[in-house]
Amino acid sequence: MKIKTWLLVSYFVVMVLPVMAGYLLFLFIQGYHDELKIQEHIETVEEITTLKALLVDPELYEFNSDWGKMKQNIDKNQAVTVLNKDGIVMYASHSSVTSTFQKYGKKQLYEGLYELEQGYRSYTYRQPVFMKDKLIGFFEIQIPREQWVKGVTNRALLVGVGLCIIFIVIYTLVVLFVNKKIVRPLKKLINDIKRFAAGESIHERKTKKDEMGELTAHFYVMSRQINKARKIAKQEQQAKEYLVASVSHDLKTPLTSIKAYAESLVFEKDIHVKEQKEYLHIIMEKTDFLKAMLDDLLTYTMLRSSEKQLELALVDGEEFFDMLTSDFETLCKQKGIDLHVSLQVKGKYKVDPNQMIRVMDNLVSNAISHTATYGNIWLGVVSWDLPDWTYSFVRQNVDWKGQGEEGVFILIQNEGKGIDEAVLPHVFEPFYQHNPARSKQEFQRNGLGLSIAKQVIEEHGGWIHIFSQKNVGTCVVCMLPQTLER
Repeated sequence: MKIKTWLLVSYFVVMVLPVMAGYLLFLFIQGYHDELKIQEHIETVEEITTLKALLVDPELYEFNSDWGKMKQNIDKNQAVTVLNKDGIVMYASHSSVTSTFQKYGKKQLYEGLYELEQGYRSYTYRQPVFMKDKLIGFFEIQIPREQWVKGVTNRALLVGVGLCIIFIVIYTLVVLFVNKKIVRPLKKLINDIKRFAAGESIHERKTKKDEMGELTAHFYVMSRQINKARKIAKQEQQAKEYLVASVSHDLKTPLTSIKAYAESLVFEKDIHVKEQKEYLHIIMEKTDFLKAMLDDLLTYTMLRSSEKQLELALVDGEEFFDMLTSDFETLCKQKGIDLHVSLQVKGKYKVDPNQMIRVMDNLVSNAISHTATYGNIWLGVVSWDLPDWTYSFVRQNVDWKGQGEEGVFILIQNEGKGIDEAVLPHVFEPFYQHNPARSKQEFQRNGLGLSIAKQVIEEHGGWIHIFSQKNVGTCVVCMLPQTLER
């Protein structure tokens, strides 16, 4: 049950239950005292009947009557007043009548005769006395209700004590409820928050389906998100530090070479013209390497920025991908590599031409650098079937039938030594070098090419995978989604 409902019920109970309990307690005590009241009335009637037998004696209403016998039969708690026919007090057994000659008025004398009047503190009975049908006087009997008064006092005290007990019980139950439902979970939540703020691990408890449970559950969700964000931020910070270290290292090597050859050209006077040209050629080569590395670094940083987006343009598939796969034959011939191109594309695509050109340059350059002289490289862009030259281990892992109708496959395949299985999961990581001693031969530029390719393809809504088999070769497969025309 929700805490709000519990609190409303608690307020209702705190307000209504004491009243109901007090009323029921009062009814119980009232019923009990009604029974005592009946018993008291019966006893009072018996006492009055006994005294009436004595007070109807005519001799008592004469002057100078002997009251000795009367005094012996009257209890000290009973009050008896004897009056003559004119209402003058002739005898009074109680001290409230100060004079035996006190006179009652006619209204007081004749009102309520033969009636047993019930007062708060006593019963009163008044009756005339006749002798041969002649009025000779009156008598008045008062029976105190001490037991009744005491009972009323005890009843009030009992009701008060009972209400106090009920209030204490209700208050205790409400305190226990509030402690269980609000205070205890809140303290646990505060402790979890303090531990989380201090960087300590917190143990997620099972939450209830109330407001405190929802608050605790939201805190756990928030803490998981913050921990995830912290982990990502830590990884990004480590990546940035590694990026700076790697870039610094890769910049240092060509800069050192450029400086060394430049110093030779400046300070050495007996350098042959042929050597000078060779030094200048090396400087230009290292400069191109630096420029390419900085271009890759700039592209990598741009792709990781949330503010920078690709500049997409709608292109015809056959025309664009024909342009994309051209111009690589000259590079392959320089190394004595045979290039085979297959193009079977249909449909239109939204792409960033400049970034797609960069992707193809990076992937083909990698394939050339990992292919031996007189080897083979295959480029393919297909929409409905993989080329015949595709390696069998690639066909087994690419579901072209499931996506070929809605996209295009770009394949860059080469003969070579292949990539170790342990290395494959890491090839798209920036600056990853599984063998530092061979990094310059196995990774072109500064290790950002594959990482950039992966980011560009994924920004286009596609995917990229590398498949390789030792001593056979490697195949990079990219999939780009087709733009459907309405």
